[in-house]
Amino acid sequence: MDYKENIDKSNLPKHIAIIMDGNGRWAKEKGELRVFGHRNGVTAVREALEAAVEIGISYLTLYAFSTENWNRPQFEVDALMELLVDSLNKELPTFQKNNIRVNTIGRMADLPPHCQVTLQSTIDQTKDNSGCTLTLALSYGSRQEILDATKTIAQKVQSGELSLEDINEQTFSENLYTKAIPDPEMMIRTSGEQRISNYMLWQLAYTELFFLPIMWPEFSREHLFECIYLYQNRERRFGKTSEQL
Repeated sequence: MDYKENIDKSNLPKHIAIIMDGNGRWAKEKGELRVFGHRNGVTAVREALEAAVEIGISYLTLYAFSTENWNRPQFEVDALMELLVDSLNKELPTFQKNNIRVNTIGRMADLPPHCQVTLQSTIDQTKDNSGCTLTLALSYGSRQEILDATKTIAQKVQSGELSLEDINEQTFSENLYTKAIPDPEMMIRTSGEQRISNYMLWQLAYTELFFLPIMWPEFSREHLFECIYLYQNRERRFGKTSEQL
């Protein structure tokens, strides 16, 4: 089935979030080091981004490095940081050509200095692009994000900038790392694992979840089109009954 041809362009999700899982296991199956899987995962990133741009998705967020990933072997962490820098440098012309704006969420200050410089430079050079916004979740953990938002709101209440009566869902959302982007309508995770893994816990409250039995390096644009097609055939009730829709 040609999923792309059967997608309703008038009913596209604005924001798709992805957990790019399975690089290490994919490499291990091939008798290679985990880093080999991460390098091949860059091709899948390009596939996902090009498909998103092609079909007209406004926001694509990729879980690139979690707060928990700092606990991995130092060799692997260093390799991932270098891969991030190399990929941003190589892909910058593609970002500009396709009108892609690069964004980040997470604790950017945790990244090595040279990664911070390259990432900030890419963000600055693409900030005026108005097509798809590519957000990289780096040193990101949703529980930490929620704690940081809570502390920020508490400080505003303490200083008199905000009253307790002003605190609602919108107020809370405006103090999250993701305040500049809408909540995702779709979340895709590869590798067959069926967990959210501390990813956008607040934002995924009513998101449609897709768990694919493939490893991330195997992900292609056809997989993204298939998930969008399946998304459009789901009934999103938001707590209502079918008859109320």
